[in-house]
Amino acid sequence: MQFARGPESLVEKRVVEVKPGANEWQFQVRRWIDPALGGWISGDHHIHAAGCAHYSKPTEGVHAPDMMRHVLGEDLKVGANLTWGPCFDYQKQFFTGQDAVVSRWPWILRYDVEVSGFGSHQSGHLCLLRLREQLYPGGNSMAHWPKLGLNTLKWAKRQGALVGPAHSGWGLELDSTELPNFTVPPFNGIGANEYIVDVTHEVPGPGGALVPAVDFMSAVDTPYPWELNIWYQTLNAGFRTRLSGETDFPCIYSERVGLGRSYVKLGDKWSYEDWCEGIRAGRNYVSDGSSHLLDFKANEVVMGERGSQLSMAKAAPVTFSVRVAARLDETPQSNIKQRKFTEHPYWHLERARLEGTRTVPVELIQNGFVVATTNLVADGSFQKVTFTHLVGRSSWFAVRILPSSHTNPIFVEVGEKPIRAFRRSLEWCLKSVDQCWKNKERFMQGDELEQAKAAYEHAREVYRQRWAECEWD
Repeated sequence: MQFARGPESLVEKRVVEVKPGANEWQFQVRRWIDPALGGWISGDHHIHAAGCAHYSKPTEGVHAPDMMRHVLGEDLKVGANLTWGPCFDYQKQFFTGQDAVVSRWPWILRYDVEVSGFGSHQSGHLCLLRLREQLYPGGNSMAHWPKLGLNTLKWAKRQGALVGPAHSGWGLELDSTELPNFTVPPFNGIGANEYIVDVTHEVPGPGGALVPAVDFMSAVDTPYPWELNIWYQTLNAGFRTRLSGETDFPCIYSERVGLGRSYVKLGDKWSYEDWCEGIRAGRNYVSDGSSHLLDFKANEVVMGERGSQLSMAKAAPVTFSVRVAARLDETPQSNIKQRKFTEHPYWHLERARLEGTRTVPVELIQNGFVVATTNLVADGSFQKVTFTHLVGRSSWFAVRILPSSHTNPIFVEVGEKPIRAFRRSLEWCLKSVDQCWKNKERFMQGDELEQAKAAYEHAREVYRQRWAECEWD
C-alpha cells in the first residue's frame, strides 16, 4: 500500500497481509513541510469536474462532493472548479458565486468559469475567478459569448473578477529552454496568445475606476520556457501581471489536482475572495509542491505588499532575501531528469537536481536574466538565502528554482523611472502582436472585427511608446 496526502507529505509504502475476516491498519500523515502553518495557503485555480474525455459522460461530469474529495486528498486548501465548453450547460447549475456547500474551511471548493470550447477560446482560454455572475449577458448558455477576449475580460472585471489566460504555453512553442528568448513564437494556440494584446489595456472595475484587463499568467501545466518567456517579456515592458499555478485537471494532468499550485500569504481567517486578491497583489509563489520560496523581500519591501515596489533615488546595493526549502529523494528519478522539457511532468524538482548531488540551484533573476545563484541541499530543511546586488536602473526581480517554484516579482524603481528593461523585449512584444493577429483575425466578424482591430492597434501604440521610453538595448 502507498499512502500520502499531497506533495507536502512523505510517501509511506507498506506491505500488508490481508487475513480472513476483519482487517485494520492505521496510517498517519507525516509531513516534510506545512506552509499553511506560516499562513501560506495552497490553491489550484484551474480544475474541472468534467470534460477532456476523462469521464464517460463529459457533458455531465461529477458533482461537488467528488471534487471535494480530490481537494481534501491532496490537502489543497483552495480548488477553483471551472465550468467550460462540453459540460457547461450541465455544470452551470452548481455555480452560486459562493463557496460550494461541501467546503470545510480551511478547504474550499468554488465553482467559476473557463472560457474554453466557446467564445474567445481560439484566441486563448481564459480563467475567470471570483465571478458574481457566470453567464455573459444575452443568453443562458455558452453560444453567445464574444469572440474577442477583451470583451469577456471587460465583463468579468466589472464584477470584480480575477482573470488570466489558462495553460499559457500552448501556441507559444519554441524548441529552446533559453530565457528570455527573443524569437517570436507562432501564436497559433489556446494559451496566452491574445494576452500580448490584453495586457496593454485597462478596463473599468466594479466602481468604474480603470484596472488592468489581465491579473495573472497561469504556470506549471505547460512547458516552463513557453509560459515564462511571454511573462518575462511583458514584465520587461513595464507591465505587472502576476504568476499563478494550475493543473488543468483532468485535461493536461489527470493524475491529481494541485500538481501546479499557488501559495498565497494570508491572515488567520481568510476566504476564497482573499486568496484571489492575494494573487492579484502578487502575494504568492508558484510551485509543484516540492520546493518553496517564502517571505521574499527586497530590503524591507515584502513581495505582495505596498505594490511590491521598492523606490530608490539612485543606484544602490539591494539585499534580497527568501526562506527556501526543497525536498528530493536521495536516489535520483533519472526517468524524469532525462525527459525533454516538452514531456510530462513539465515542472518537477527532479529536473533542477545538479548531477550526482541532492542539491538544486536557487536563482535571483533581474529582468529575466540570472544575476546570482546559490545551491541548496534539497533535504526538506529551511534555509534563509540572501543575495546582495547593485541595482543601477529600474528593474524587476524574482527568485526561482527552475522548473519547480517561482516567486512573483518585486519591482525596484530607481530615480522615479518606470521599468523599461530592453528595447528588444519591446520589439518582441510588438512583433508578437502582429504574429498573433495573423492567426486570430479569421475568428473575428461583424462589430467584433472592428473592435479587435482597434484593440490590437492600441497594443501596438503602447509598445511603440514604451520602446521610445527605453534606454537599453
